[in-house]
Amino acid sequence: MVLGFCIMRISRVFQGRRLNTVHTGVNGANSSAIQGRDSAEAKSDAELLDAYSQTVTGVVEAVREAVVHISVRQPGRNGQGGGSGSGFAITPDGYIVTNSHVVHGAKEMRVTLGDGETFSATLAGDDPDTDLAVIRVNSPNLQHIQFGNSGQLRVGQIAVAIGNPLGFQQTVTAGVISALGRSMRARSGRLIENIIQTDAALNPGNSGGPLVNSRGEVIGVNTAMIPSAQGICFAIASNTAEFVAAWLIKDGRIRRAWLGIDGQTAPLHPRVARHLGIKRSQGVLVLRVEADGPAARAGLREGDLVVGLNGHKVEGIDELQRLLVGPEIGRESTVEVVRHALQLTLKVIPRETPDSP
Repeated sequence: MVLGFCIMRISRVFQGRRLNTVHTGVNGANSSAIQGRDSAEAKSDAELLDAYSQTVTGVVEAVREAVVHISVRQPGRNGQGGGSGSGFAITPDGYIVTNSHVVHGAKEMRVTLGDGETFSATLAGDDPDTDLAVIRVNSPNLQHIQFGNSGQLRVGQIAVAIGNPLGFQQTVTAGVISALGRSMRARSGRLIENIIQTDAALNPGNSGGPLVNSRGEVIGVNTAMIPSAQGICFAIASNTAEFVAAWLIKDGRIRRAWLGIDGQTAPLHPRVARHLGIKRSQGVLVLRVEADGPAARAGLREGDLVVGLNGHKVEGIDELQRLLVGPEIGRESTVEVVRHALQLTLKVIPRETPDSP
């Protein structure tokens, strides 16, 4: 009996071991499958990361020689003040785009190319209303880059910023386009539209540098960041920059029409709007009329509410400024105003803005 009992115990032990061996085999197969899947995913991630890295490095190699460092000397209260920023060459014969706030009012400008060569620069044109400027150096055969079409941008696509933040030349940051169609104020107070928002890090000194796409085309001009925010930076759209740069090279300034009024966005009383059949809730309240200006000659008065220009609705001061473009200068235009409970259509001939740069 004892022998039989021992044999039964030994048999159970071996059965347990066999069971354990079988279980271990099953777990090992699962583990191998999981490891294989993890390895495939890791390889896929590595390939994607490598493709991203190759895209960024390819862009940098293609455009970095066209990106320049700009140092300026400006009149200050105590002697001379200075500053610096970035820019990029857009033609082989020395034209460089940057921000207006980098070079505006500068007494002296120096440009350092990617190879370290330094040149004195002159101002070709400045437009504070779009925070853009063009300067020129006397250097033939500059490495330059092309503008891309910012109208074809999509949220989420790669964006690479190159500049000289905090004095560190040829610094690269990469990210994505976070949003399109933003608006922001220029230092002149005018609204800049179609601003690109990106999370490609920008710091002081990046201003004026290019924001480029994966093909190495300029899609924006880096212009501002929100100091208290994390990763919220802005660039002027390339379509705006290309248009402004062309006129600055040609004329040295952007021509804009002028009515000769001071105004602010103000509401239109609902009862007056219903009475006159005007389908808008606000317009531009005229606070002051410049003596002998176009508006004064047309008969506009303080207290009038401008609600239309040449058949276009005007619901705020920004809309009115947007409609007062160069082609309107010297051309008869119609201004729709609400005066008390009357709607009037006046004829006005805008002049060029007196303080145009």
